[in-house]
Amino acid sequence: MSEIQFTKMHGCGNDYVYVDLFKEKIDDPEAFAIKVSHRQFGIGSDGLIMIGPTKDADIEMIMFNADGSKSEMCGNGVRCVAKYAVDHNLIERQPKTIEILTGDGVKKIELIYDENYKVENCIVEMGVPILDGLKIPTNIDQSEIINHPVQVLDIEFQITCVSMGNPHCIVYVDDVKFFEVEKYGSILENHELFPNRVNVEFVQIVSPDEVIQRTWERGSGETWACGTGASAVCVAGILTHQTNTKILNHLTGGDLTLEWKGPGEPLYMTGPAEEVFTGSIEI
Repeated sequence: MSEIQFTKMHGCGNDYVYVDLFKEKIDDPEAFAIKVSHRQFGIGSDGLIMIGPTKDADIEMIMFNADGSKSEMCGNGVRCVAKYAVDHNLIERQPKTIEILTGDGVKKIELIYDENYKVENCIVEMGVPILDGLKIPTNIDQSEIINHPVQVLDIEFQITCVSMGNPHCIVYVDDVKFFEVEKYGSILENHELFPNRVNVEFVQIVSPDEVIQRTWERGSGETWACGTGASAVCVAGILTHQTNTKILNHLTGGDLTLEWKGPGEPLYMTGPAEEVFTGSIEI
């Protein structure tokens, strides 16, 4: 048996186990992700994120979901990676920006510090949303998928699909607090329309500037927040003419601010990153 040192972090309650590959080595990250993510028999998390060296950016983020499947990108996770890299001196001290290599390419992040010179909030350039149906990917060959009807059990949903490096399906509901997210999210995640499965966002419109979101993440179930999902919700609101170009998104674990000026433009997300505790686990 050997021990792996880890750090538990979260962004708006979207929590991951973080491992520093500058110091540690994980031979089977899929199995390790399943082990550490279990909330009864492991550390408890939405998945595993490893932080390592790269020649293509300041730092690399490698992400696995709670079921061991690999994921391209996590908006909450990438903010935590930025905080860890700076606060733990993996790069130069207190830079204004940092570049992180993800499964969806390099993300540029502006850092906001607290009075103790620790990273408190981050502004992430999330990239240009992908709207083409086959590139998201879905099995729908359309340039945009907006209010597309899909029957799930007793409800016909009007779905809008967006990729922010990983695929998202946005559904609008009247009262998201009492909506059966697990029941319908699990079916949509594995629907035949989505060859790589899909993340599902259930959204309630508060006003043109404000929404409430609950998230069903592929491979992890319902999570307290999803940064790429919140970004996709910002895009979907504009495409469906329900929200403005800048919104406040209330997720279960906290708030994110999103801004998108339209097709061809990058989307920007602002939100917190927090370190919870450190420890070690035997493998």
